[in-house]
Amino acid sequence: MPVTVVDHPLVQHKLSILRDQNTTVRDFRALCAEISMLMAFDAMRSLPLEDALVETPVASARVRRLAGKKLALVAILRAGLVMADGILSLVPGARIGHVGLYRDETTLEPVRYFLKLPSDIAERDVFVLDPMLATGGSAVAALDLLVERGVRAPRLLCILAAPEGVARVQANHPDVEIILAALDERLNAKGYIVPGLGDAGDRIYGTR
Repeated sequence: MPVTVVDHPLVQHKLSILRDQNTTVRDFRALCAEISMLMAFDAMRSLPLEDALVETPVASARVRRLAGKKLALVAILRAGLVMADGILSLVPGARIGHVGLYRDETTLEPVRYFLKLPSDIAERDVFVLDPMLATGGSAVAALDLLVERGVRAPRLLCILAAPEGVARVQANHPDVEIILAALDERLNAKGYIVPGLGDAGDRIYGTR
């Protein structure tokens, strides 16, 4: 499935500030939430609608409402939480799942330490959230867990990605749509995205 880069001017402008090493923790956190909301607005364009009838104060009105499965946001901890916060301003009724993964600094592979998902996750449209798609290990591990639990065609939302991470997700989950704000040049020897924006979790929570 092709990769979608959300090239809206507001997303790209906010991303330019996000990359700046002088951006404060407070602003970085707010920008992550805002960019995620704008990306979700675009990513949810294909959600199905159904006809309905409501009574306004004046008359009956034929309206269009979201149809079919309900939404779930699955945040890859810890950085994915701020993305969920931003998207919830659009869809406050969405259920939230959490996947705890950290990257082993030697092997660069993900290690799972936490998993909590809505009990009906297989019946929902699922958006997996992680600001950075670097090696792709964490994203693939999270997607593996969801597919094992019956989720069909989840979408992956990341603010930044490296080509290596995109290729790994596509190799393991070719039916997963990947939505990005930017696709960067490469990974460096430490597995960080170049030019990137540093460690998203550290910059969101002020732990760098």
